[in-house]
Order: sequence, then structure tokens, then C-alpha cells
Amino acid sequence: MPQIHDTPRRSLHARRLPLADAGQQLTQLGQLPMGTDFQQALTSEGLWPLQPTAIDVLQINVGKLCNQTCRHCHVDAGPDRTEVMSRETAEECVEALRRHAIPTVDITGGAPELNPHFRWLVEQCASLGRQVINRCNLTILETGPHRDLPEFFAQHRVELACSLPHYQLSCTDVQRGDGVFEKSIRALQRLNELGYGDGRSGLRLVLVTNPVGAVLPAAQPCLEAEWKRELKRLHDVSFDTLYTITNMPISRYLEWLLESGNLEGYMRRLVESFNPQAAHGLMCRNTISVGWDGRLYDCDFNQMLDIPVSADAVGHIRDFDRAALQARTIQTNRHCFGCTAGTGSSCTGSTL
Repeated sequence: MPQIHDTPRRSLHARRLPLADAGQQLTQLGQLPMGTDFQQALTSEGLWPLQPTAIDVLQINVGKLCNQTCRHCHVDAGPDRTEVMSRETAEECVEALRRHAIPTVDITGGAPELNPHFRWLVEQCASLGRQVINRCNLTILETGPHRDLPEFFAQHRVELACSLPHYQLSCTDVQRGDGVFEKSIRALQRLNELGYGDGRSGLRLVLVTNPVGAVLPAAQPCLEAEWKRELKRLHDVSFDTLYTITNMPISRYLEWLLESGNLEGYMRRLVESFNPQAAHGLMCRNTISVGWDGRLYDCDFNQMLDIPVSADAVGHIRDFDRAALQARTIQTNRHCFGCTAGTGSSCTGSTL
């Protein structure tokens, strides 16, 4: 079995590799000699077919355009991407929310703030009384056209889920590039000045971390306590909650696993760490993911692998049918072991 390296052999922010298409990625994972697949793992625990418990979250991916090119990114986002949600599709998302009482809207990207209709979408969702979450890479708040976004977020009571690999400069910049850490800290300090993360204002600030290397996240409660202590001590930064998310063997992270010789060992670790209790809290069970072109998926990871919702469910946001979607069978593949390893992983962190 190939050795698992706890840190990358070279920077995760190094040159961008040619990206295999979704079918090639799934083929690569399917050829690994793991001895089981995800459906078999669920069946052995009486969890197959995997079905939704509710639709509480509409996660809208507004495009792959981003100001960063992170080597762990499962979206393969970057400054050169042209996939951007149109105003028409954004309006169809808002119309679905008008017709269905889905309480939470989770806006992601890329850097979602780069979509030209981003502010309009936030305003519309907030005006409908929905809880709006924005997934922010922090450095976007330090760019000229977006420097007023912290005030915009506070005005509309947007919850921020901000990605930050580590509370130390070296661990962050090795994953995201030189200078990212310092820009991120400045952005966090500006958010704190507005009341984000103080525990009193109601302006919720969440930090999201993915491990650097071919390892699973450490225990979320322990990391949260450490991060709160160290960010306060080192930078006078406060936040509400830390989410730990397992790196998924998709897109650029899959390319790095292949290049570094870690793929088989990492996948074996995910399979051997399968936790049926974590499967009960999978985010696909209460979330629908909307692609930049309006197509529907069980989760953002399936979206990036071009695995749409089952054929018996509606496939586009313009035809959104909550009853049909709640009756669907969730589509799975081997990458799903990433969400059920250890204490589980989702867009809201550990599932346990």
C-alpha cells in the first residue's frame, strides 16, 4: 500500500494540473481495490436505499469563477473559469424559494461574490425571510470592488462560512498561496469590528478548515477550542464555530493524490473509517444542490462529478418539485466515503 504522507511533498498551491473529466475521476476511484463500494457499506448497515429526511437547505452554486486557485478545491474553481450563473437561473432559484418554505439558502462558488447577480440574490433571499449563508474565502473581501461586502453582509444578516486552512501562516499559504493568510486575518478583523463572531450581535461567523495533506480532520470540538484560543491570542480574532471538512477525492485534490502516490492509501483510510452513525447525518439528506446552470444534484460533490439527482426526480430548478425530490433515492459513489469517515463531514462540519 502506498505510504500516506501527512504533509504534501510540495505546495498544494503549485501549478495547476490538467483536470480529468467527471467520468474519468469516477473510473479512477472505481478501479481501486478497496473490496467494497459505498452502496454495499450502506446496505450492510440497513441504510440503503439512502433517502432524504427533509429539504431544509437550498445550496446554490453560482459559478466556478474565483480569485484563488487552491490545490484542494473540489470545484476546480479559479480566475479562468467562465461558468457563471445567469440572472435568469438566479431568478428561477428565487421563484422556487417563493413557492416552497425552504428555511436556509446556502450560497457557494467559486467565490460567489464574483457572480454579477450575487448581491441581488442575497437581497431577494433575505427579503423572503430565509436564513442566508455565504461561503466566503475571505481574501475576496480585500479586493477593491468587494471591500464594502462586510457591511452589506451585516445589513442583510448573512451568516458567513469562511474558509481558512489553519490559524498559522505557513499551513494556510502552502494550501492557498503566498499572502493569503495575512489577507484573511485582515478580513476577519474587519468582520469582527462589525460584530461578526462576538456571540451577541447575532452576526454569525463560522470558520471552515480542510486538512493539508492526505489525512482526516482532527476532532472538531478540540480543534475549535484550539483555534479560538490561538486566533484570539495571536490576532485578536473571534469567531462562533469551526467546521472541519474532509478533503474529497475529487478534481484538484484527486489530481494531487494521484501525483503524490497517496490515492490508494487515502481511499483505504476513508473506507476503513466508515461510520454508519455519520451516514445518518449526511448533508444530502436535507439539502438540494443547484448548479450554476440550474441543474439539480444531491450535493455539491455530486455536482462536480456530474451525478444529477435520480431520474425519477425533477432535474432543473425551474421545475422544482419538493415532494418529488423528497421521495428520490440519493445517488452515491465511492467518493461518498469522504462524508462518512470518522465523525463525518458535511458543509456544516462534522455530522456527529
